[in-house]
Amino acid sequence: MMTHLSCDVLHALNGKTLATAESCTGGGIGAALTAIPGSSAIYKGGVISYTNEVKQNILGVDINILEQHGAVSESVAVAMAQGVRNLLKTDIAVSVTGLAGPDGDDRGNPVGLVYIAYADGDTASCAKCFFTGDRDQIRRQAVEVALSVILQNNQKENV
Repeated sequence: MMTHLSCDVLHALNGKTLATAESCTGGGIGAALTAIPGSSAIYKGGVISYTNEVKQNILGVDINILEQHGAVSESVAVAMAQGVRNLLKTDIAVSVTGLAGPDGDDRGNPVGLVYIAYADGDTASCAKCFFTGDRDQIRRQAVEVALSVILQNNQKENV
């Protein structure tokens, strides 16, 4: 499933470049994409921003957004996608921030809450997702949905 989805994403992005900013998925999106030979023509790289320090200092997420909304939020997910897109100078970017467990966060967000953001030169959007299962299952679902978000956003443009 993941290989097929990754191939579909790379095919849909023909001529465009992609970057990722990952928190709870820990590089899973990048791993899924780079498992496909030739992916380097499209996938330029990513940042695993597991801490707020990396989100702020590398991706440029405003500290006020982090403090006001928390790392697991739509605002931070969008800022991460825009930040990695600018950092790696790509056409599009996707980001993931959420809680894979075993515990929720200090803001009362539950395990399984994940925000997946997409950004290109014109727009940015974010999906709020609730996944179930253990840590690995939540992470795998987040990677699959993130790949699907890229695919959906780029199929629209090609129609």
